[in-house]
Amino acid sequence: GFMSPLDKPRIKNPTYFEVCSGRSGHVEVLFVELNDPQKHFEELCRFFFTFHDPTLKDRQGNDRGFQYSSWIFCGDDEQFEIAKRVKGQLQIAIDQKVVKVFQDRWVVTKICELKEFTVAQAAHQEYLFKNPNGYCNHRIRMKQWFEPK
Repeated sequence: GFMSPLDKPRIKNPTYFEVCSGRSGHVEVLFVELNDPQKHFEELCRFFFTFHDPTLKDRQGNDRGFQYSSWIFCGDDEQFEIAKRVKGQLQIAIDQKVVKVFQDRWVVTKICELKEFTVAQAAHQEYLFKNPNGYCNHRIRMKQWFEPK
């Protein structure tokens, strides 16, 4: 689906094509509801950083534009602090050259409060399931999380 980090998105309830235009102010997201957020949010943040390149500004693979920027949306202050800490740990690991799997040297992922979620239309759900040979630039880049020294 889609979420806008803007306080006043340009379009309310955008379509996939409006988001893909890059002009809606939304980013493509996976909305995850955790049964026990206090227990699993940090693990989810770490996983998020392993399967995409958080050093690319407004881009993932061949996909370019604001809609492909890297964001973590947080539901409360505790999640915000966890996301900042995990992002900081990754930056330290990159600085110490413990992690070398990303294209650039600076984690540009942004963190903000949870906003209104728009579900993508059915045709855009489960893309790789429906298109097994479809384009996807996401992959596991780190097999384990590296604790900074």
